[in-house]
Amino acid sequence: TYENENESRVTANKKIVVLGSGPVRVGQGIEFDYSTVHAIWAIKKAGFEAIVINNNPGTVSTDYSISDKLYFEPLCAEDIMNIIELEKPDGVIVSLGGQTAINLAEQIYQMGAPIIGTGVDAIKKAEDRGAFENCLLELGIPQPPGKSVTNIEEGRHTANRIGYPVLVRPSFVLGGRAMRIVHNDAELYHYLQDAMASNCGHSVLVDKYIFGKELDVDAVCDGQDVFIPGIMEHVEKTGIHSGDSISVYPTFSITDNTKETILNYTVKLGLGVGIVGPFNVQFIVDKDDRVYVIEINPRSSRTVPFISKATGIDLARIATKVQIGEPLKAQGLGTHLAKESKRWYVKTPVFSFSKILGADTYLSPEMKSTGEAIGYDRTLNHALYKALKASGLKVQNYGTVFVTIADADKECALSLIRRFYDLGFNIEATQGTSDFLKQNGIRTRTKRKVSEGSNEILDALRQGYITYIINTSSPGTEGKNDVFLIRRQAVENNINVFTSLDTVSVLLDVLSTITFTVATIDSEN
Repeated sequence: TYENENESRVTANKKIVVLGSGPVRVGQGIEFDYSTVHAIWAIKKAGFEAIVINNNPGTVSTDYSISDKLYFEPLCAEDIMNIIELEKPDGVIVSLGGQTAINLAEQIYQMGAPIIGTGVDAIKKAEDRGAFENCLLELGIPQPPGKSVTNIEEGRHTANRIGYPVLVRPSFVLGGRAMRIVHNDAELYHYLQDAMASNCGHSVLVDKYIFGKELDVDAVCDGQDVFIPGIMEHVEKTGIHSGDSISVYPTFSITDNTKETILNYTVKLGLGVGIVGPFNVQFIVDKDDRVYVIEINPRSSRTVPFISKATGIDLARIATKVQIGEPLKAQGLGTHLAKESKRWYVKTPVFSFSKILGADTYLSPEMKSTGEAIGYDRTLNHALYKALKASGLKVQNYGTVFVTIADADKECALSLIRRFYDLGFNIEATQGTSDFLKQNGIRTRTKRKVSEGSNEILDALRQGYITYIINTSSPGTEGKNDVFLIRRQAVENNINVFTSLDTVSVLLDVLSTITFTVATIDSEN
């Protein structure tokens, strides 16, 4: 029901409405609120009345002192249009409120909302799989082979044509929700059966899974030029959601040629899709240095606050000024990459597993982090150390490492475990991993699993002497009882758990080079 009263006093001022991101959940966090608030400041400075529609009491954008007017209403088309019909704004910005606002764009546009910046045609070109594939083909930009499917048989045929493993995910979602890597027909069948029933008529994307380096670019396009503040490289390889990965600026392992390719693709995509405002592109670089585009998001992304702080460039403000009519050249910018920082900046995820009973800590393409922390310094390892500490990780250069590794990962893990051993750590492991390590000259204490009728692993975790747990799982076994119990017990006893060997490698780099003193923490303000 609606009340009869109307508390809003409508003015004759020029107005811009900004849609927020709505209630916060995993994958729809405070990062989008950052962009909304910086946009409000830019809009007010340009002489417009800044109006926010957002119904989350925990965000800065809903503070009464931020905008000229706040409508604390649900982010659905009917409520938004009631406000637009009352206020009659000069423009509505949808590209700063994450996927929630983007998903509303076409519906409110059809109902008469004056959307400014990136329009609904460009949004559809980026979000619709078929339209995006055609755009990439026209631009000559490669992407992992795949297809948008609408039924189980079509999905099975696509997966067998491109070859397993494949990455499957619903379209029009945020945070990698329900995204998964599947390895055979049986896994795919069970996934598609659930996805088709719950995806509200949208298709499911089936893509070839390419193992390689993952990179992020945030940029602004005004229809003529594309400005790129920087390229971010993930520590973890593909298979872990970008929101759960450690992100580093500037890049630390790609070649200059690869970097140039990424920049060229970003410019082509911004202009080719028709972006006017902020956008984000995610890339994969395979073992042969071939660059593939995973996706383009026609909106502000969760890495905008990080790259803005790292470069000193207010990307949300620049993008907002573009959307209200001030092109990049008028802002003293054009098509180029900003000068890279001489310092290293590292963004690490923060998790809340200890507060979410029953949650599995195993990292996957579906986002699980609930926050982030930043560390920076003149050296990469010092920046990593600060970021890891700030995220709540206990960084210690002594103790015991408990290891349980999938067969497929044992060879890759061997050199990492040996580095722990050489640093003086004690090693404990489950039977199969223990046998492998002993065969390769690493003294290891064997612990029996719960499924073998023993509680000695769980007891060891409760006793508090284990510093780190390294656990990788075979495909399809991530949530099985033994490994799940180990990870949960570790969380409940505040023990660091690593499910990605890439993260372990970075930790070892830190342990090998950092002198653990107070002076280290204060090495740079």
